[in-house]
Amino acid sequence: MSLSRREFGQILSLAAAGSMLPLTSRAESAIFDTAPFGQVRLMHITDCHAQLNPIYFREPNVNLGLYDAKGRPPHVVGASLLAEFGIKAGSPEAHAFTYLGFQEAARRFGKVGGFAHLKTLVDRLRGEYGREQTLLMDGGDTWQGSATSLWTRGQDMVDACNLLGVDVMTGHWEFTYLEDEIRANLERFQGEFVAQNVKVSEDALFEGAEAFDEDSGHAFKPYTIREMKGFRVAVIGQSFPYTPIANPARFIPNWTFGIRDGEMQELVNQVRADHQPHAVIVLSHNGMDVDIKMAEVVSGIDVIFGGHTHDAVPAPVAVNNAGGTTLVTNAGSNGKFLGVMDLELSEQGVKGYRYRLLPVFANLLDADSGMTQLITEIRAPYATQLNEELAVADELLYRRGNFNGTFDQVICDALRIQLNAQISLSPGFRWGTTVLPGDAITFDNVMDQTAITYPETYVRPMTGAEIKLILEDVCDNLFNADPFYQQGGDMVRVGGLDYVVNPMAEIGSRISEMRLDDGSVVEAGKSYLVAGWATVGSQSIGPHIYDVVADYLRDQKTIRIQKLNSPVIRGIGSNPGLANYLS
Repeated sequence: MSLSRREFGQILSLAAAGSMLPLTSRAESAIFDTAPFGQVRLMHITDCHAQLNPIYFREPNVNLGLYDAKGRPPHVVGASLLAEFGIKAGSPEAHAFTYLGFQEAARRFGKVGGFAHLKTLVDRLRGEYGREQTLLMDGGDTWQGSATSLWTRGQDMVDACNLLGVDVMTGHWEFTYLEDEIRANLERFQGEFVAQNVKVSEDALFEGAEAFDEDSGHAFKPYTIREMKGFRVAVIGQSFPYTPIANPARFIPNWTFGIRDGEMQELVNQVRADHQPHAVIVLSHNGMDVDIKMAEVVSGIDVIFGGHTHDAVPAPVAVNNAGGTTLVTNAGSNGKFLGVMDLELSEQGVKGYRYRLLPVFANLLDADSGMTQLITEIRAPYATQLNEELAVADELLYRRGNFNGTFDQVICDALRIQLNAQISLSPGFRWGTTVLPGDAITFDNVMDQTAITYPETYVRPMTGAEIKLILEDVCDNLFNADPFYQQGGDMVRVGGLDYVVNPMAEIGSRISEMRLDDGSVVEAGKSYLVAGWATVGSQSIGPHIYDVVADYLRDQKTIRIQKLNSPVIRGIGSNPGLANYLS
């Protein structure tokens, strides 16, 4: 009873039939066609990164999969992705799921996302089933990624999610606020927060730290059971397992994290024994490759609704394990998509499913008036600052991709020039919206790329050996052969520096031939002045990154990238996760 990839492509072709014309109501009926199937509808958003308004977001042309992941979704891009899922080139869906012809397609099809438009779609899809037969899940990275989320400490997104009707959520960047701020936001949140893999340390418990369950050590409720018109659906939470490594542990010193796949198996067994659910769902922020491995080693999970790696995957990946098959999904980022899975249930469990990852085209969905009013109220106190036009983009500015993006290069150039450094380093964050050529770059756009709770910059000397060690370490996080050792994100961005990368080599041997922009070799024992930001360990003391970038843009006035510091890639052969790569 499941929807095959071929059938999925046939459905998409209906929407593509009018693809030589602007989007119309005829196309709308096909794009959002979700005729009810079964008894329960599960909806999923993830990694919206606090984007309340519609945005542009370019999907990557580099998303390398290596070893067992080579050629397996999500590691297919461009034309390879279209072929994998039977999507017609030039269609609205081709624009939503790939980078192909992005600039022209973005002008043609318009912006995506926006909570007011998402609210309209969610309400429509709920109306086809009824409130008691639907569940809206949020995979996290919701309270971070914009100016207003930073300045309100995430409260703006809590209020927006309450109005949207989020029932269950888990987290990652939510943990980059302080513990008392997180707990205050969860008290304000009208849904449930679940996370089986976040524990309170023994020392913190001894000192009286708050816990959901002192005996198990769970900091939060590990799962919830939802009664849905005679059917029981269990939702287990899996927050980002590497939070204290990828982000500052100093903000949340009482909590420990991990993948904890063994404990996940025990919990799945316990939930099935205690509650006899008709479906067991994991709401995850592991990243898709980690979720696929978890689905291989943990049995008894029906569906993993995943996030963290921002992968927009049109159809689930079916993973076989000792107990049967687990479906793994990932619903993109920035409010651009809404995952919709309808389940046919029986006393024996899941009999069938239908899944659609719906692109939220803002010009095809009316803006919900209540959400529009809330967003206006949230942004009103900051409107003048947010709307300041700093410069004009003379080319497409985007972030997403394994090795570099043009907006990342702007940040790297700003660090080097404003802070008088030879080399700059910028984290490989996957959040950050896109600016089209000819459009103004506003302070709002800058905050979309830089709004974090540890924005301080640094300038300090590093030896060539130290710089290589940083690149090697991040490269191993990205390309380790074992998905459980991958932390997600992309390669650290560099400014003023070129190098060669061999992702298939062993750690310590992946990075070579480092040179400055003037061609001189970076020597292991020589010292270089390096600027950067987002220090995870001890706090830096330099000016905030968004102020550094804003000042740079004000000075430049027009932005065209003079040199994109992307590495030369060797050792991977042909790979469907690499297309139109310029180093």
